[in-house]
Amino acid sequence: MKVGIIRCQLTEDMCPGTVDFKVAGEGTQAFEETGPVEIVGFLSCGGCSGKKAVTRAKMMVDRGAEGIVFASCMKKGNPIGYPCPHFAAMKAAVEAKVGPEVKIIDWTH
Repeated sequence: MKVGIIRCQLTEDMCPGTVDFKVAGEGTQAFEETGPVEIVGFLSCGGCSGKKAVTRAKMMVDRGAEGIVFASCMKKGNPIGYPCPHFAAMKAAVEAKVGPEVKIIDWTH
């Protein structure tokens, strides 16, 4: 399966995404159901309020992603324990834009 990962722009300077890439390649944690995945894109949400996540998710789908994954910084607030206050609206907007045939995973590790 090919996926695109969307991360929080505000955590880019704290986290290089190392664990996201590791668990995706191993098929562990959030990827236990899918097995190892190929990452076709790793982009930020574009900053608060995350509106750019919608067009960025669609762009990754257009480039071959079969699933969109939200990095754990979005829903769980890793690494500082502060989840995105816009996550629910952002996820719903992405789901509406990419359609039901694209798998959505809302965390990585």
